[in-house]
Formats: sequence, structure tokens, C-alpha cells
Amino acid sequence: MEEKITFTGNYLDMIINFVFDYSPKIIGGIVVLIIGLWVTKLITKSIGKALAKSKLDQSLVPFLKSLINIILKILVIITVMGMIGIQMTSFIALIGAAGLAFGLALSGTLQNFAGGVIILILKPFKVGDFIEAQGFLGTVKEISIFATMLNTGDKKLIIIPNGPLSTGSLTNFSAEPQRRVDWKFGMAYGDDVENFKKAINDFFAEDTRILKEPASFIGLSELGDSSVNFTVRAWVNSADYWGVFYDINEKVYKKFGDYKLNIPFPQMDVHLHNKN
Repeated sequence: MEEKITFTGNYLDMIINFVFDYSPKIIGGIVVLIIGLWVTKLITKSIGKALAKSKLDQSLVPFLKSLINIILKILVIITVMGMIGIQMTSFIALIGAAGLAFGLALSGTLQNFAGGVIILILKPFKVGDFIEAQGFLGTVKEISIFATMLNTGDKKLIIIPNGPLSTGSLTNFSAEPQRRVDWKFGMAYGDDVENFKKAINDFFAEDTRILKEPASFIGLSELGDSSVNFTVRAWVNSADYWGVFYDINEKVYKKFGDYKLNIPFPQMDVHLHNKN
């Protein structure tokens, strides 16, 4: 019985000594952790505001904010571990082994990170550009470390990982200041070709968004089964593309009759033969 009491007493002494020895370090570490994370948040916010006001490409701002935030948090955690008494040499070796394991497990995530770096260096697009990528159309809202966010025309948020985005095909509709608008129009057989050209040229002249240079184009492209088909092209500023496209379509529908032109539709002539 005495041996059991002695053992229990020693065990309690060890616990008490441990609490007295380490509790100040643990409490101090918790305090430093809370303050450090709070300071990290303030620093990240301040840096974000400074970057937003700078001449730096705004596509870089979310990326740099996220990167700085992660680095500061890692420094705070390492500082807290040192205060508690964890040997940093052993910790670094452990981090190295864990890093290898995480690298293998999170290869896709690392690929996305590398893709984000490539996008920000090569700049195939920037925030505000209208792009088509990975089967989605939308305006670039944000480029973060691991993914790019698009806003679609119907206000959906599309999140595309940076890995496949940096290696796949991409169309940037905002890269050039001007774009060419293409139409396919048809007129009925028997209508005057010159009237067709006059109608289109008049529609273009009425629309100040259509540029004089490069010159517009009207060409007879096909003699179809039920219509004479024309290819029509005009140049506009990129921001005016869809407005001009829809407005000219509407004018063709409403005003073709004023030029003695008919919009064709599929027809079939049926001939009945009396065998009697």
C-alpha cells in the first residue's frame, strides 16, 4: 500500500511541476498566437489597400494578399512553437517529411498554385476581361492563388482551378480594343442585290458605334435552296460588340421591306401529275 501511495504522490508532483513549468509558456504562446493572428489580419488589410491604390496590375492584388497572409501566419505559428519549447530543428525535419507527404497528396493543389503564378506572370487575361475557358464564358472577377473566379452574364460565380486554366485553351474577348462583328443574312430570289447592299450600308451609317476603318464588308457567299445568302462584317470597339450585333439584326427584320427586300423562308413546291 505504501508503494502505491508513493507512486501516486510522485505522479501528482510531476503533473504539478509540469503545470508550473509550462503553463506560463502555453498561456504566453496562446496570447502571442491571438495577437499575432490579429496583427496579421491588420497588416494584410493595410497591404491590400496600399496595393489597390498603387499602379500595380490589379490582377496581382488578391494573389499577393493571400500569399502575404499565409507567410505571416506561418511565422506566427513558428514563433509560438518556439515559445512553448518545441525544438525547431526537429520541427523543421518533421515539416520536411510532412511537406513531401503533402506534396504527393496535394499534387493537384500545387499544380493550381503553379498555374496561378504562370497566369500572373504571362497575363493571358486580367481582372475585368471577358474570357471563354474550360467551357465557361464570363468576366474575370478575381485571380487568387489556387483558382480564378468568373462572373457569367446571368450573375453566376464560376470558380476554375488555375492548373487546367493555365495549360488549356483560352479565348480572351477583351484582349484587343476592336472586334469584328459577323452576320449571315439572306434575301429572297428575285430581290435586287444592290438594294440589299444599300440597306446594309444605310444601317451601318446610322449606327455611330460601327467604325469607318477597317472598312465593312458585304459579299454574296451562297446560293441556297430558298435564299441568296450574304456574309456581312463590320468593326466595332470591343465593348460595343453585342449591342451592334443585336441592333443590326433588329433593323434587318424591321426595315428590309422599305428597300423592297424579302426575308426568305424555306419553301417546297409540290407538283401533282394526273396519270389518267
